[in-house]
Amino acid sequence: MSFAANWALDPTVTYLNHGSYGACPSEVLAAQAALRLEMEREPVDFLTASLPARINAARQPLAAFLGAESADLVFVTNATAGVNAVLRSLSFAPRDELLVTSHTYNACRKTVDYIAARSKVQVIVAKLPFPCRSEDEIVAAVLNCVSSRTRLALLDHVTSPTALIVPIARLVSELRTRGVDTLVDGAHAPGMVPVALTELGAAYYTGNAHKWICAPKGAAFLHVHRDRQARLHPTVISHGYATGFQAEFDWTGTFDPTPWLCIPEALRFMGRLLPGGWPELMASNHSLAMRARVLLLESLGVDAPCPESMIGSMASIPLPKPAAGSIAAGLDCDGLHDWCRKRGVEAWFHPHPVPVLRISAQLYNTLEDFERLAALLREVS
Repeated sequence: MSFAANWALDPTVTYLNHGSYGACPSEVLAAQAALRLEMEREPVDFLTASLPARINAARQPLAAFLGAESADLVFVTNATAGVNAVLRSLSFAPRDELLVTSHTYNACRKTVDYIAARSKVQVIVAKLPFPCRSEDEIVAAVLNCVSSRTRLALLDHVTSPTALIVPIARLVSELRTRGVDTLVDGAHAPGMVPVALTELGAAYYTGNAHKWICAPKGAAFLHVHRDRQARLHPTVISHGYATGFQAEFDWTGTFDPTPWLCIPEALRFMGRLLPGGWPELMASNHSLAMRARVLLLESLGVDAPCPESMIGSMASIPLPKPAAGSIAAGLDCDGLHDWCRKRGVEAWFHPHPVPVLRISAQLYNTLEDFERLAALLREVS
């Protein structure tokens, strides 16, 4: 059964990069369009009279999906905004240490660097291995960098360049015993892997709904442990200031709230595409990602860089050194992307920590899509 008709993606493009920005199903976009029309017909009624109740109503099903209490959840526009809200709300002293990893998403690393320059704190980088043989290597790399001055650890739940599922529950627990709070960048996790935020117990967790939940762009959340909420503020201070955690984040000035309000529709739509609901959807995407990974590993002649247990719906594959005189020999990662895109395949290439191809598997994809990519890579290399 083909599911591609449920999305508005260009049918002339083989789209293998769901992980970057997601893709919103047409039915959810139609729900958003209806909300926008309602907002423009009577903006005051929509944005002043009814919006608080609408936001609270949208928060409930998302909290249930994330295994969280709705009182601990606020909406933000993207996970980077959530990371910024946390880092720019906290106070640090000179010589404090902020712990990141060598796979930290670059936008969030730049936020850490900004805070470090402003507060004169030191940034400690845990070098995560890739290829990686086990979760234990990840845990050891992070914990070996903790010191008595470590104030906060920023950790990805699923790394962006290497698509590794980090053993986040183990790390949050281990760091807590050492007196270190964790800010989890869960940009890719919701909708890809099960998330249980209350059980996880991280001080801060932010994630996107526009990626694997397939809500419209601009839909994301920040979850904050109850005893940390009083010190947290959005990056834009507005009318809600000093009136409560959710009041501050729910209104930061005039904006389009429809991506947030469409999260319940995205959860419903995606959750009913397969008989087993979200668990079957996650399993199906993982299965396709694994089959595609095997196909590309064999085609490129490289070894698997990590165990299957550390992969969700994305997989990163180290690129072999191109043959002398080949097309690839004269291309960097951007050039490889452009070469494939001109031939109708949208794929993602990244130079860090070694040049990799990252693939994404969503329900609209088939194994034949990845066979098309494999053929192009054989041609270019």
